[in-house]
Amino acid sequence: MKNVTISDVAKAAGVSVTTVSRYLNGNFNKMSAETQAKITTVIKQLNYHPSASARRLRTNQSKTIGVIVGDISNVFSSLLFSGIYEILQPHDYSVLLLNANNSATEERKGLNRLLEQEVDGFIIQPSQSSFNDYQFVLKNQVPLVTVDREPSGHPQPISQVVTNNLDASRQFGAELIAAGYNQILLVSSTTVAISAQAPRIKGFKEIAAESSVRVVNLDLADQPTNWLDQQIQNYRQTPSKKTVIVSLMGPLLFKTLAALRHLKLHFPDQIGLASFDDWDWSKFVGDGIDLMQQDPREIGRQAAKILLTAIETAKATPPTTKLIPATRINGHSF
Repeated sequence: MKNVTISDVAKAAGVSVTTVSRYLNGNFNKMSAETQAKITTVIKQLNYHPSASARRLRTNQSKTIGVIVGDISNVFSSLLFSGIYEILQPHDYSVLLLNANNSATEERKGLNRLLEQEVDGFIIQPSQSSFNDYQFVLKNQVPLVTVDREPSGHPQPISQVVTNNLDASRQFGAELIAAGYNQILLVSSTTVAISAQAPRIKGFKEIAAESSVRVVNLDLADQPTNWLDQQIQNYRQTPSKKTVIVSLMGPLLFKTLAALRHLKLHFPDQIGLASFDDWDWSKFVGDGIDLMQQDPREIGRQAAKILLTAIETAKATPPTTKLIPATRINGHSF
């Protein structure tokens, strides 16, 4: 069977191709309800689907947005995508989701692939540390918004939506210090040169320096399975130190809990525990784990709103840095 064309629809409906085109573009001015109903019926009967290339020729838009995340297995990615889709779907946009696997090379391939698809805009959780690496996207005049991670530099018209990681970490650190902890073990995993963990580490170190509290960053990247167990055991051997462990990402909390179980350490009696996370599943662990919870869904919503504005106005706007506050979720883990 040959593909049904817009001309076939016009002929079957007894109207002009221009009228069908206006219908497809949602331009119903001076079009009777009867004509709209007739075209709708014919489109369904003929199973007509306008091609993306034809739509782009008519509207100069593909109605498609490209989203690239660093690690699709992370809960952050699914919640982020949910927020993006919530905003874009009512505007009739399709969303293509790609995984960079925290690789600058894979991210570059994904960007090129999506540019070939002529997407109308990008939302990216960057895997590259400098905005200079995204200049080729800007040269293609495709709007771009970054989320979660903060590359260096900031050329127009790129906007970013991130958690208030630095201030949230300072707040969390101050609370731990007030609780009597004078040794904070941060559990991180820097598998990519750029990470939301970096400002969190900086925030804890800044607030700890004001109180002469010891902060140690335990980076699990490329370390053997039992490495974290050994480090926790070693740092607890100093009698003068009251220790609390803070995992800087949700997935790291699982590894921290496994290490504590292996060492037969109970929180908060023998050691303190706290974490950054994307949702409060940990309220079901013990009497609840104290969290600093970011909101990936809201990050996605705000990024999609900024991108829509850039696409619809078709103008270069000053870059926007939107901070989404993390929420303190109280537990009984320190």
